[in-house]
Amino acid sequence: MAPLWCVIPAAGRGTRVGGDCPKQYLPLAGRALILHTLERLASHPRIAGLMVALAADDARWPGIAHMGGKPVLTTTGGGERADSVLAGLRALPADVGEHEFVLVHDAARPCVRAADIERLVELASAVEGGLLGAPLRDTLKRADERHRSVRTEPREQRWRAFTPQMFRRGQLVAALEAASRAGVPVSDEAMAMEHSGVAPLLVEGAEDNIKVTTAADFALAEFLLTRTG
Repeated sequence: MAPLWCVIPAAGRGTRVGGDCPKQYLPLAGRALILHTLERLASHPRIAGLMVALAADDARWPGIAHMGGKPVLTTTGGGERADSVLAGLRALPADVGEHEFVLVHDAARPCVRAADIERLVELASAVEGGLLGAPLRDTLKRADERHRSVRTEPREQRWRAFTPQMFRRGQLVAALEAASRAGVPVSDEAMAMEHSGVAPLLVEGAEDNIKVTTAADFALAEFLLTRTG
């Protein structure tokens, strides 16, 4: 396969971390979180370039044009993740065809492993696309409105969804547009594809591909980056 472009939605505000700085720009091991993510992606030989979807009023973007010898392009994202992904897909270079696979990766997942990206590309390209994830291993509880455990849910055939997620550019654009028209709020690209009738392949990846969401996650991510280089 030819190298793939990767879309990174980064227009969110990251309000769960606190403060007025979007979490993708908060410091992690001495640099903004998003820079670690972009560097990890750009270093992978499967990736041709990066398309970052930013908020319209983003004044913190450092204006990077290249990273690791790969082009870094930007576009204006939207209010929801799906809007930003769609904007990124539409803004990809014209030579990225409708039938070519593209990757989508969270700006707040700086610890994704190169081997997992490689496995995803190899396996998902043989079908209609897929995503990294991991089977649920913990006991799963159903809570009521008082946060009381009312029953134990089955965990068999349940997975945690990670990124990157990989689909053909045209199919993903069509799926996101269809979900929007139907008023279906999609939380990731795989959900949009499911809504369109596609069953994406789940590719098991390392569980340390964490999404940095809380203050505690920053300490864990720094440890993981130090350990994995």
